[in-house]
Amino acid sequence: MAKQEYFYSTGRRKTAVARVRIYKERGPIVVNGKPLEEAVNWDSWRQQVMMPFDVTDTASQFRVVAKVDGGGPVSQAGALRHGIARALTVADPELRGVLKKAGLLTRDAREKESKKYGLRRARKAKQYTKR
Repeated sequence: MAKQEYFYSTGRRKTAVARVRIYKERGPIVVNGKPLEEAVNWDSWRQQVMMPFDVTDTASQFRVVAKVDGGGPVSQAGALRHGIARALTVADPELRGVLKKAGLLTRDAREKESKKYGLRRARKAKQYTKR
């Protein structure tokens, strides 16, 4: 059996991590062993995952196999988008400029702020009473 060539990359968003493999053949997007439609429920999240392919016009040229851990569905979709974009640059370095201009290669570094002692959340304090 011949070994298939693939391009690997990792995408991250909040606490979600996506390990993405892109094969140079036509095929479906499989996330955690399920097709994209089952793994990502909402259309807006699916559009976010497909954004690197839409920007580069390479939707029908690749088959994607990804494993996503951690986070919620929104951050998993963002991690997938980041991983696919990075894997596309490994597969074809000429696509880097287009993806960079669209802002798909930059990791969204926003994280949840940690809770502070004496407060209810990170910044919410108890209501002040004068009397």
